Amino acid sequence: MAVGTVSNVLNHPDKVAPATVARVQAVIAELGFVRNDAARQLRAGRSRSIGLVVPDAGNPFFADVARGAEARADEDSLAVLLGNSDEDPSREDNYLDLFREQRVNGVLITPVSGDVEKLSRMQAAGIPVVLVDHEVPGSAFCSVSVDDVEGGFLATRHLLQQGRRRIAFLGGPSSIAQVANRLCGARRAVAEEPDATLEVIGMPALTVLHGRAAGEEIAARVDAERPDAVFAANDLLAVGLLQALTMLRTVRVPDDIALVGYDDIDFATATVVPLTSVRQPAQLIGRTAVELLLRTISDPDGDYERRVRFRPELVVRRSTTG
Repeated sequence: MAVGTVSNVLNHPDKVAPATVARVQAVIAELGFVRNDAARQLRAGRSRSIGLVVPDAGNPFFADVARGAEARADEDSLAVLLGNSDEDPSREDNYLDLFREQRVNGVLITPVSGDVEKLSRMQAAGIPVVLVDHEVPGSAFCSVSVDDVEGGFLATRHLLQQGRRRIAFLGGPSSIAQVANRLCGARRAVAEEPDATLEVIGMPALTVLHGRAAGEEIAARVDAERPDAVFAANDLLAVGLLQALTMLRTVRVPDDIALVGYDDIDFATATVVPLTSVRQPAQLIGRTAVELLLRTISDPDGDYERRVRFRPELVVRRSTTG
């Protein structure tokens, strides 16, 4: 059987008689043949893959973003290569280098910091970049994000509307743009109530364990120094804080402390006290990022929206209303 015939069956089956296609496919199945995709990449100059770098692959929010990206990429027969930077700039750089070596079609990324020099170099090298759950105003990067300032405002205003006045913001490093923006929204809401105060409780990371540590510290305070409401920068912190307060049994949610999280992950409805949270459309963010990337590849100079920003939604549950 001619090599050219086999090649046409694999790459251009419409050019080959159906009987020949069937015969070749039967032989391929019998031999267990697997296409050498590396060679195809060298010839085409690109792989059939997209790189995705997230700061915490263990966070259900980013898992849902990846799920949405995979579903949309699969519609175009593309694979998503996932990298977990673990909020470490050097790990992020390593993944970007790897994706460049793999000749990916483009990169989706939630960057660890605001330093996007490496991303600019990737774009200059012909690898388009779409920022996910992040944006850099005034830059040339396409982005898909949520208005986190509004989200922080919605969460804190809700607590104020429940009559709470000693609000605490439980967050992670201020270098994380999402944390800084959610705190900005919280401050804006508190500024509208003259008798309200806002305490900022910073933690090294946005994890359940750090939420527990914060809960233990808050529970150990005397009543007069304890907040009557907490807005956590993400649901993992909120879940950890709720676990600590529930185990210690000295502070009740929401009677003594009302609690709001952010992201509305699946765990938010499964906690002992269902968690009020600010919802982000995680899977839609992932799908939209891939769609924007594909459009950038096919029509780099086209007239289309290059910065998509979704509005957050407050989902009220028992952790604030009893």
